This record gives sequence, C-alpha cells and structure tokens, in this order.
Amino acid sequence: MNQYAQQLTVSAAAPSERAAFIRRTYGHLAGAILAFIALEAYMINSPIAEMLLKVMSMRFGWLMILGGFMIFGRLASGLASSAQSQTTQYVGLTLYVIVEAVIFAPILWIATFMLDDPTVIPTAGILTLGIFGGLSLVVFTTKKDFSFLRGILMVGSMVALGLIVCAVLFGFNLGLVFSFAMVLLASGAILYDTSRIMKHYGTDQHVAASLQLFASIALLFWYVLQIVMSFSRR
Repeated sequence: MNQYAQQLTVSAAAPSERAAFIRRTYGHLAGAILAFIALEAYMINSPIAEMLLKVMSMRFGWLMILGGFMIFGRLASGLASSAQSQTTQYVGLTLYVIVEAVIFAPILWIATFMLDDPTVIPTAGILTLGIFGGLSLVVFTTKKDFSFLRGILMVGSMVALGLIVCAVLFGFNLGLVFSFAMVLLASGAILYDTSRIMKHYGTDQHVAASLQLFASIALLFWYVLQIVMSFSRR
C-alpha cells in the first residue's frame, strides 16, 4: 500500500470516480470467479486433481500444498498491488486465481466424484455468494469502518493456521465446529476487506481490490463447501 499512500482514497473521491472504481473492482472480481470456475472444470476432469489429491493424502502433502499456496499467494498479492504497471497487476491477479484453483482442485474432485449428491457444489456456491452479497451490502449501506476487525482477524488466522498444522501432524479431524468458526472468520475478512478497500485504496487499485475480495470469497467458499459436504454425507 505504500505505493499509493499519496493518492486520493476511494471514499474521498468524487462520486463518479468512486462508482467507476466499484464497477471495475466487482467486474474484475466476477471475471476472476468465472476464470476460477473454468479452471476447476478443466482440472477436476483431468489427471491434475487426482494427482494433487494423492499429494495431499501424503503425511506432509497438505502442508506442502498449503506452504506453496502461501508463498505464491503472497507473491501474487504483491504483483497485483504494484504501482509500476497495470500488466504486472493483471499477472498477479491471474497467478492468484491459478493458485486458488490448484488448492481447490482436490476437494472439488471429491465433491464431484465421491459424493452421491450433485447439488453440493452449487449449494455451497450459492450460499457463499449470498453471504458475500449480504456482508457487502452491510458495508455499503452503513459506511462503517471495520478496521477494528484487523487484530481479531490476525489472531484468528494464526490460531487457525496453528490448528491446521497440528491436525496434519497429529492426524486429527478439526470437524464442523472449526468449519463454522472459519466461516465467521472469512465473513469478518469480507467486512474488513470491503471497508478497507473503500477507505484506504486509491481509485486505480481496482485489480488489487478485486484480488483481495476474491481471496476472502475463496476462504469462505472452502469452509462453506466443507460444511455442505459434511451434511451431505449424513
């Protein structure tokens, strides 16, 4: 964000500029989601998803995938936030969508081919978009600053990561309670990110803004999908 420190923020911009930023941001977000869906449709119908599932089933395979996701995800975010060129920003957004598609491929393959319920993925997708839409509406209508959530989200993320690592190392299942807690955490991230984008981003940071929102939606979708899959098995 240092590159944009001297720029006028979205909330302080003229209404026409603010509206244009919102259109660009959510247009890019929609494009990222559609690209993600297309990549997943290809991956789960190719050997890629099964290969990733085999890696994930190895003792430390999931930690390897998670570590790679964190490294490349941070790189992608940095590129998308670059002030040097718009091309670099689009490279970052594209890379992030690909990284998310890779990490989602195994669980979507399981949901597609190992559960006798074709409504699992659509249900999770609709619930995710519904939650995201509702939370976004809260931010836009109340105009409240949700920056106070930053500390809670940081602590929650560190605790969640620690639990995930422990679950992999010691072989226990985090269960539904953890998934519901992560849905709450992801919902808080959506409130925080949407508010932060409006109050701290410059009007030409729509690519970085769309990546940030896409990341929060992906986190929410992951755990909503886990919950829907869990109920589908019962």
